[in-house]
Amino acid sequence: MFVYEVDEHITLRQLKLEDANQLFQLIDKNRSYLREWLPWLDMNVKLDDSSAFIEHILQSYEAKKGMTGGIFYQNKLVGVAGFNAFDWTNRIGYIGYWIGEDYQGYGIITNVVRALTDYAFAEAQLNRVDIRAAFTNKKSRAIPERLGFKEEGILRQSEWLYDHYVDHAVYGILASDWAENKRN
Repeated sequence: MFVYEVDEHITLRQLKLEDANQLFQLIDKNRSYLREWLPWLDMNVKLDDSSAFIEHILQSYEAKKGMTGGIFYQNKLVGVAGFNAFDWTNRIGYIGYWIGEDYQGYGIITNVVRALTDYAFAEAQLNRVDIRAAFTNKKSRAIPERLGFKEEGILRQSEWLYDHYVDHAVYGILASDWAENKRN
């Protein structure tokens, strides 16, 4: 089980099956808010769906295919973030994240993504981290921009979002870029 202390208030830790109810309640409370950008809400409509998600990310972690955890702010589950996938051949990690509406604007996701990027290069020895966000999702795109990721392109109609396609902005940062940013 991984536990990553982001700062004195924020912990990113592997979700356990015992967290399923808290995760489901967070999703359910934020369903209309999250629906604007996340395509999986119709697949998480009951507690068993949250349990199945946790089982999936536990299996992914065990197989070293991903590392997704709960964001705990002052010991309360407020969102989910991590590496949705690893490409070990090319040493790339793909970061994804979401947070409940009540916790926006506190810098939580920025701090979590900074910590994940540090982990990617210092611990996992990756060469590159990618973040993709809907082109019109300004809040989500602000995270990699704030952290010095480079916008590398737009993937047209990259994701089906209930009744329409959305374009994705692709951001990337290399280990060498991250090291240089930290020196400055």
